[in-house]
Amino acid sequence: MLKVQRPERSELLMPAGSLAKLKTAVLYGADAIYCGTPDLSLRTKSAFSAEELIEGIEFAHKHGVRVYLTLNLFTHNKDIEKLPKFVETIRHVNPDGVIVADPAVFQFVKENAPEIELHVSTQANICSYASVNFWKNQGASLVVLAREVSFEELKEIREKCPDVKLEAFVHGAMCMTYSGRCLLSNFMSERGANQGNCAQSCRWKYKLHIKLRDGRTEELNITEDNKDMFEFLLEEQFRPGEFMPIEEDLRGSYILNAKDLCLMPVLNEYLDAQIDSLKVEGRHKNEYYAGAVARAYRKAIDDWYKDPENWRSEPYMRELNMIRNRGYSLAFHKGRLENHAHDYDTTASLSEWTFGGFIREWDNDNIIFELKNELTSGDVLEFLPPTTTGYDSFEPIRIRLYEFINAANSAVTEKVSAGQNFAIRIPKELFHAEDLEQLKDWMPAGTVARRETSQNMVKNDARTKVRIKSHQAEAGKISEDMYETYKAKMEAAASMNTDSQKSPKLRDDGCCGLGCNGCLIFWNDDKYAKARDILQQKKMGTRLDVKEKQAAVS
Repeated sequence: MLKVQRPERSELLMPAGSLAKLKTAVLYGADAIYCGTPDLSLRTKSAFSAEELIEGIEFAHKHGVRVYLTLNLFTHNKDIEKLPKFVETIRHVNPDGVIVADPAVFQFVKENAPEIELHVSTQANICSYASVNFWKNQGASLVVLAREVSFEELKEIREKCPDVKLEAFVHGAMCMTYSGRCLLSNFMSERGANQGNCAQSCRWKYKLHIKLRDGRTEELNITEDNKDMFEFLLEEQFRPGEFMPIEEDLRGSYILNAKDLCLMPVLNEYLDAQIDSLKVEGRHKNEYYAGAVARAYRKAIDDWYKDPENWRSEPYMRELNMIRNRGYSLAFHKGRLENHAHDYDTTASLSEWTFGGFIREWDNDNIIFELKNELTSGDVLEFLPPTTTGYDSFEPIRIRLYEFINAANSAVTEKVSAGQNFAIRIPKELFHAEDLEQLKDWMPAGTVARRETSQNMVKNDARTKVRIKSHQAEAGKISEDMYETYKAKMEAAASMNTDSQKSPKLRDDGCCGLGCNGCLIFWNDDKYAKARDILQQKKMGTRLDVKEKQAAVS
């Protein structure tokens, strides 16, 4: 029987859909990376070539990080002939393990490359200790448990299967079907989810119609009084006129839209249970996601091992809430889905912050910063120093920029847009509040930065806040009554302000005088000169309070 050496600490396992994301995840503290190539994995949008895989694995190994390759599709006859070549490629790129779902693929790799560590994918739907023991006896060294496994089941599996490594998802998108075994995409888009090409049909917007007894098909507002009078039909937004019978309740038309998984509020329980690998989903997300999520979980895991008794999730959740998401949920942690696990209003990923860009390189004492979103005079960038660089604070390093120096031609402007690898030059001396001797070490090439969004409508702002409170209620941080009261308040505010902008940057109805990021009126009008002087003395990224505002403009 296989005897597996389990690690002393839980590893943080991050996704990588490209070489750049792999390097970002390594920089921000991942213990291991999983990635794949389009052939024979559920990674059809992978941006890796074989040469980049080799480079990425060498880079990871140089920094003490493991890399696992995905070989987790379910093979059809046409795929079998590719297996010998793929195993040859695996040996060539030298990963630390291979993630497999199909028993036949598992057996082939075991027989033809016995030196390669075999992991069983979540696609294998492993939900019990009996299934874990089965795969261990076949030669698996690690088993990825299905997302549907509750924490109580997970603890029992850990107790009854001490000699095999267990991996559990802690963060990322949730699939509406059983561990991703879905045919909806096949029927709606002719794209096979189990062949790595899901169209995410569950996240599309569906419009509700009713069919009257006289044959007419119409829209209708459903109430408690009329909900039993009709037959319900769906119209998908790209198929007008095609009506699909379906059962529906009062909540709306995004009936298949699961919120994103986030187990940070209960991460201490998974660490205490000695789950070997804590997995983050998101191979298609950008470098900001890879860096910010890894940074939050790295810090949370390290802090728990230092002082488990006083560990609290709130500081790390503040960071995760600054990343675009569909709303967070504990999903199956408690054993069954609660009402907080779905969003019936919108499938949009929302946040008050967005990806600003990343440090491409240092040119002497100048940061060459590649933009990923527009910046306007007065905007604040929040740089996220990786925890691996020795920066001992979880606070970002902030800088407000009033003008932008084109890195290519030194032209100076008050507004810049992303595109075509466009970069600006940021002199080190602008970070006057920081230790300039340490800045290069704290913020190496690859460091990501965010900026506050300017296009966030009040309606979306309310949704974001309600989603945060929903996650808190699900985790027991606030009461259900408190959540429902807050939700009603935010929904009322949103319904009254559907066209208002959050940031004064794009408004024409004046300035609040508090010093919002990018507010052209505040940063240019003589009326606010005193207020600007006061704000310069405050911590970067903060605003004036009401009393300061009154003193400044009186």
